[in-house]
Order: sequence, then structure tokens, then C-alpha cells
Amino acid sequence: MATYKEIKGTNIEVLESDPSNPVEGQVWYNSTSNVLKGQSVTSSGAWSSGGNLNTSSRTMGAANGPQTAALVYGGDTVNTESYNGTSWTEVNNLGTQRRIQGGAGADNTSALTFGGMGPPTLTVTESWNGTNWTEVNDLNTARYGLVGAGIQTSALGISGGAPGSATASNESWNGTNWTEVGDVNTARTYLAGDGASNTSAIIAGGDNGSPYSNGSTETWNGTSWTEVNDMNSGRTQLGGAGILTSMLVFGGSNATTPTIVGKTESYNGTNWTEEGDLATARSQFGGSAGASNTAGLAIGGFVNPSTQSTAAEEFTGAGAASTRTFTDS
Repeated sequence: MATYKEIKGTNIEVLESDPSNPVEGQVWYNSTSNVLKGQSVTSSGAWSSGGNLNTSSRTMGAANGPQTAALVYGGDTVNTESYNGTSWTEVNNLGTQRRIQGGAGADNTSALTFGGMGPPTLTVTESWNGTNWTEVNDLNTARYGLVGAGIQTSALGISGGAPGSATASNESWNGTNWTEVGDVNTARTYLAGDGASNTSAIIAGGDNGSPYSNGSTETWNGTSWTEVNDMNSGRTQLGGAGILTSMLVFGGSNATTPTIVGKTESYNGTNWTEEGDLATARSQFGGSAGASNTAGLAIGGFVNPSTQSTAAEEFTGAGAASTRTFTDS
């Protein structure tokens, strides 16, 4: 029988700690933990536990940054918390408390929040510079349950609600002012969305009255919205991350049941594919992270109709590096 060295051309190394940059197929024995380990890649997307928030909350805003530099703010408090990939740190508060607001931003040093429910329904916009929030020019249309896309200087405020109805309104932010641009095709609240800037975005799901939880998906090219293939599972109050051609949606609730779900789907620019579910189903949470459908962060929210969570979960897409421990079972 061939040996590992004959197959791979290397010995199984004995190391006191795991290598910092193992390559696919590398195998080693960790003499400190007394286990045999190897490096592989993930075959499908999956969620794992992240660090817990300091304060449980729901309906927060979130910057669209990476898993190692995320920001959440607002919800049931004025708190802002910053994530370094391991733990959350409380930083300076929002100027105006709000729930169900829109959010945009590159990471935990650069973000924008706008609209939301105070009360009243708000137009207020605030900009984050890594230390403080500063109030800047207002949205044209007051609304809550909207979604944001883009970065601090180039963002969209998409759809959402005013008292009594959803609005199709879409506004573009140039770093100074909001301008009304092309409306979405299906007005909705509590939707998911994301994008790289105010010229490229995607939205999915949400509540438009009938059906209450829809799977409708639209893409934005800087001028107009185009309807594309629907999600497999329509829902509202869900999270989203990614860009126009590579999006991830997760969690939320089916308002017609109603049931809080952990379902996760990824979009490749054409179709939606079901991925591994969240470990804990949740709705009305902060969702962010990643510039594609291979990374996401689900933060806090409701895990049942009366219980809020501090838990965060991190999504790793198929093909990502993974260290495995070998056992004799």
C-alpha cells in the first residue's frame, strides 16, 4: 500500500502548533493537542458561531463590511458595536435612535445610516468616520423597513415604508445629497439588498402586502430596476450580503405562516441555490459582511416572537479553506 509520502511527496510533519498558512492536502500532527489534522476546502456553504453582541437588539442597521470589520447600530438602543472578527466592542452612539433603518458602508470605519422608525418615521441621515456619527443631509422620503446598498459616499436607499403603505422610492447618495432616481418595480418593506455603489445593487424578498412574504428579486444598473429570477423561499425581515452578481440572503420570516426560518440562499447572477441553514433561525436582525455570496454575518435579532439574541453567526461559502481534525471513528 502506498504511503502518504509516496502519494503527496512529503512527510506528515510533527508541529507544536497548527501552521499559519496550510495548503490544501497538507497533513500534520499537532503535538500540543495530540491530534492529527489536515487542510481541505469546504464542499458547501455553512454557518459557524461568531462573537456575541454586548447588548441584544433587533432591527439594527449594519455596514456592508467584511466579517472581520463589521458595524451594527441602532435598533432598540442608540448603541453602536464594532466587530473585529472575534469580539464586539461598544463605540460611540448614534445621534438619533432608530429601528428598521437603511445602512451602507465599506467596513467598521466608514458607514452611513438613513431613515427608519423613531418614532416618527425618519429622513435623518448620519455618517460614521470610525469614531463618531455626524448628521448630514436628509432623505427626501421618510420611511422605515428600507434597505441600503453601497458605501459611505455612494449609496442607495431602496423602497421601504411610510405609514400605511410600502413605497417604491429609490434614492441615490453622492456623499452630500440624496437624489430620487428610478423606482423599484415591486414596492416592499423589510427586504434584503446590497451592492457595491449607487450604480449597482440587488434586492430580494420583503413584504408587499400580498403575498406578504415574496421572493421577488430585482437588479439595479444605475438607471433602472430589472426583475430577475425569484428566490426559492419567499420571506420578509431577512438579511442580505454581497453584490449584484453574487448575493447571499438568510433568515427572516414567512409572514403568512408566520414562521421564523434559518434558510440561506446564494445568487450567482442568474439563479438562487439553497445553502446550509443558520444554526439558529432568526428574523429582524442585522445582516452584513462580504462582497460576494461566500461570506455573511447574521447578528442578533428575534429567535422566536418574544426572545431577542446576542448571538452572531458567520457564513463561509463553498471552496473556502478548512482545517479538519482526523479521528478514529
